[in-house]
Amino acid sequence: MNSSDAVLPRGAQVPAGPWDLEAWSTRHLERVEQALSHWVAQEAPAGLGDAMRYAVLGGGKRLRPLLALAACEAVHGNGEAALRAACAVELIHAYSLVHDDMPCMDNDVLRRGKPTVHVKFGQAQALLAGDALQALAFELLAPEDAGVPPAVQAALCRLLARAAGYEGMAGGQAIDLASVGRALTEDELRAMHRLKTGALLQGSVLMGAVCGTVPAPALEALKAYGAALGLAFQVVDDILDVTADSVTLGKTAGKDAVQDKPTYVSLLGLERSQAYAQELLAQALAALAASGLPDTRALRALADMVVNRAN
Repeated sequence: MNSSDAVLPRGAQVPAGPWDLEAWSTRHLERVEQALSHWVAQEAPAGLGDAMRYAVLGGGKRLRPLLALAACEAVHGNGEAALRAACAVELIHAYSLVHDDMPCMDNDVLRRGKPTVHVKFGQAQALLAGDALQALAFELLAPEDAGVPPAVQAALCRLLARAAGYEGMAGGQAIDLASVGRALTEDELRAMHRLKTGALLQGSVLMGAVCGTVPAPALEALKAYGAALGLAFQVVDDILDVTADSVTLGKTAGKDAVQDKPTYVSLLGLERSQAYAQELLAQALAALAASGLPDTRALRALADMVVNRAN
């Protein structure tokens, strides 16, 4: 896939005048959708490709790919590497949703406004589709002839594995399942969500950053931005679970309360949770301001979108 237009050329000046997140997102999302459609193979055997494509294509905010591409733009990085990183992190996210929705986890029947993968294709095929998407993510990060330096390939694989594994998403999900019906402290809830949700969002930012050359202080600032943004996303998700309906969300509303899961709203209350989300937004924006990077417009706008979204 040709992705030479993924980032501003190194040394380019930030354009003056108004900047439009919607136009920026539309341009990048078109490329991400095209790449995902190209890379998620329909010809996988015994209908597996159909289940994989159903899980990935035609829905979702694509926040993680956008974060990877925005971070790459901020450091004027390698566009091909960034597109592959963007698609890889979305494949991991999609696989996690397939498995999360299954009866052994959350047993949900609605995702992105349509039946979940196990409802449409059966549990066995859903399990295999998730497994195959996870494997494909790492295949994308290690191309043989796509102009991505081996050191960048290794860094991307390491970051994604850590964000998705026991130190990240999978570990957080294990804590979540073990916490049903328990009263967690705020610190315990924060630690769980930094792993379950935050690690992959922060990982998306860092994967985009390592597609270029980034000074150590700027990388630390991007880590802080990603951490604040990742936690803010979950706080807002908890808020929307009690304030929005299933049609708006595209998934089952109110399921956390039904399943007696600990959430920020159940612990802090709605008003305090809303205030906390704004505090985290302020932390994320402050980290970007301290990064010293010349163009963080997309990262700033994405943070604002996460906290002030309606679904």
